[in-house]
Amino acid sequence: MSSNDDERLIARVREGDFAAFEVLYNKYKGEVYRTSLAIIQDKDAAEDILQDCFLKLYTNIDKIDGSIPLSLWLHRVTVNLSYNWAIKHSRWLNFLKGMLEGLVASNPTSPESILEKKELSHIVREAIDSLKFEHRVVLILFYLKNFNLKEIAYILNCPIGTVKSRLYYGRKNLKRKLMSDRILEGEVAYELP
Repeated sequence: MSSNDDERLIARVREGDFAAFEVLYNKYKGEVYRTSLAIIQDKDAAEDILQDCFLKLYTNIDKIDGSIPLSLWLHRVTVNLSYNWAIKHSRWLNFLKGMLEGLVASNPTSPESILEKKELSHIVREAIDSLKFEHRVVLILFYLKNFNLKEIAYILNCPIGTVKSRLYYGRKNLKRKLMSDRILEGEVAYELP
C-alpha cells in the first residue's frame, strides 16, 4: 500500500468511513507499537501509546498534510508520546537488547560466553541508560527503524543539523562509555557506528 493509498484512506476517514480508519490502524499499528516499545521498554505503556497515537490521528485527521508520508507523522506522535511517558515515569530505555549479538563473537553455548554475554549486556544497558533521551531516540530511529536524517528531523520536529548533532554525540558518548568499561577494544571499537 503506497502513500497515495494512505491519502485516499485519509480522505475516506474525513468523510466518516471508519473502515478506512481501521485499514490505516492495521497497516501501522505494528510499527507504532514496536517504536514505542523500543523507546520505553514497557509493553503495557507501548500498548497505551499505540492507542493514544491512533486517537490523535483520528481527532486530527483534518489536519494531516497529505504531502508528508503518514508513517512519518505517526512516528513523530509516537516519539512525543513515548518521551512524555518516559519523563512522567522517570524511566530510561534500553534499545540494544537485540544488537548485542554483534559485540560478542564467541561460542554462544560455552559457559564463558554465556557469562560474558550477560556481563556485556548489563554494561551496554547501563551505557545506553546513561545517554540523554534525545540521543537515544535518534539512535533508535536511525539504527533500529532505518529512518534517514530528513525523516528523523520531521519526526522530531527539529532541523537536520540537530539530528546529525544528536546522532554524532549519541554514538560518541556510547562508544566512550563502552570503551571506558573496556568493552570495545581493538577492531571492535571501530565497528561501533
